[in-house]
Amino acid sequence: MSQGGAKAGPGASEDKAPALDQAVGLVREAGERLIRNVSRVIVGREEAIRLAVVAVLCQGHVLVEDVPGVGKTMLARAVARSLGLSFKRIQFTPDLLPSDVTGVNWYNQKKGEFEFLAGPVMANLILADEINRATPRTQACLLEAMEERQITVDSETMALPRPFTVLATQNPVELEGTFPLPEAQLDRFLLRISHGYPTAEEESVILTRFERSSPLEELEPVVDRTELLELQGYCRQVLVEDSVRDYLVRLVRATREHPGVRLGASPRAGQGLFASARALAALGGRSFVVPDDVKRLAGPVLAHRLVVDVQARLRGSDRERVVEEVLDLVPAPVE
Repeated sequence: MSQGGAKAGPGASEDKAPALDQAVGLVREAGERLIRNVSRVIVGREEAIRLAVVAVLCQGHVLVEDVPGVGKTMLARAVARSLGLSFKRIQFTPDLLPSDVTGVNWYNQKKGEFEFLAGPVMANLILADEINRATPRTQACLLEAMEERQITVDSETMALPRPFTVLATQNPVELEGTFPLPEAQLDRFLLRISHGYPTAEEESVILTRFERSSPLEELEPVVDRTELLELQGYCRQVLVEDSVRDYLVRLVRATREHPGVRLGASPRAGQGLFASARALAALGGRSFVVPDDVKRLAGPVLAHRLVVDVQARLRGSDRERVVEEVLDLVPAPVE
């Protein structure tokens, strides 16, 4: 595996290709910058913020799921403001059409020809707010964009800008006016984040912080597009030892063999766990992945992709518990 950074290539000079240890140091420094900046707005949710940064470093998509009012949209907007990227917000509603997301071809009478009017999906960062309030047809218009980084309108395929990341929020499916996301779409989200309610101390800090104005409006970008693309390349250089790679594969396969699971984690889930573990290691300043990186990300990366059997749910099992059982069952490699 190359020890150089993302810019390494034929004729590249040494100063343009940092050594691996130096490269992960750059990832750690930039990542901490992002976390500190977002933490100026979000109180007491450093793990959720760190996971969001991991997803951005992997160019992966994030699903923030929780009850209304706990800061799902605020987290997504704070991450977007901290990155010097083009940003669009889409408020998903039952009457939203696919063309409202992707764009539409319209006839320009002056020119006598059709022109493409780009939709909000043509940006680096997309906030899909309350994504499960839209109909399945509109939800599905993001499938191609999230997986292939392109859209197709009237048989014409157009590439999306790079990097491209969807930050989606959704309310729990048991709330009124929601449509459950299909398994195919859930599988396209790299990880799922859940906030939960703040503690009494955190809630007091929130009241004080937002007493006079919103700190969100004061956030400035701390990482630009060029730097982010370099950081993403550095994360792909992080080393994964064979025993750790094998451990990851066994974890993913164990979800498919669990007696309480009807649909286990896909190969895409394994790729996501592999990529996010490398990003988490780099964020920690390490040039190699350890089993604890995989364990830490197993829940956020795998749980939302599982379909638990009805009988297992009646016995009190859920997706998170299945992942915990798999982690207990599959032995981790030791040094």
